[in-house]
This record gives sequence, structure tokens and C-alpha cells, in this order.
Amino acid sequence: MIMSDLTLKQAQQQVDEWITTIGVRYFSELTNMAILTEEVGELARIMARKYGDQSFKQGENPDTMADEMADVLWVLICLANQTGVDLEDALRKNIEKKTRRDQDRHQNNPKLK
Repeated sequence: MIMSDLTLKQAQQQVDEWITTIGVRYFSELTNMAILTEEVGELARIMARKYGDQSFKQGENPDTMADEMADVLWVLICLANQTGVDLEDALRKNIEKKTRRDQDRHQNNPKLK
């Protein structure tokens, strides 16, 4: 399974293949939502220590941010697969929506200058 230039569609297919062969089956959608929340919390913990005011405890590894982000993406992909969401299409539509809605909003925001 070579993963160079992986599209979201390919990622969804690969996660589904892994789940149905190695993982046996998907956890329930509600369980995966709870796991997603847990994974986001683990990412938040690293962010708070790396970029915020908290410090790492002795023995904590500060270099796991990419892995935690991948964990978040993995579970999000599982939820998308379970609920029939094409993430590639959803992201494309979301970018278009934000572009229409916020075309001038951020440019005219004095807080961002």
C-alpha cells in the first residue's frame, strides 16, 4: 500500500479496506464520534504545551503532533465512510461556500491587519 500523493477519495478507500480486513468492522458511529473527540483532545494537549503556556511533563514526547493529527483524520474518515460522505466533494463544496461568503470579510477585518 504505497501512499504518495494520496487523495481524500483514496484515503477513504484505504481506510475502508483496512477496517474491513484488519480491523474486522467499523465501530458504531457514536463510538467513533467519541473517539474523534478523544483524539482532538490529545492533539489539543500537544498544542497547548508546544504553542501555549503549559509545559510538557517529564517523559512526554513533544514530537507526536503529526501522528495525533493523523489519528483525527483517520477517525473522521471512518465517520465519513460510515455515513456516506465523500470528503473530497464535501471539502470542495465547503471551500466554494467560504469563498462566496467570505470573499471580502477577512480583507475588511481591521483585527487582521
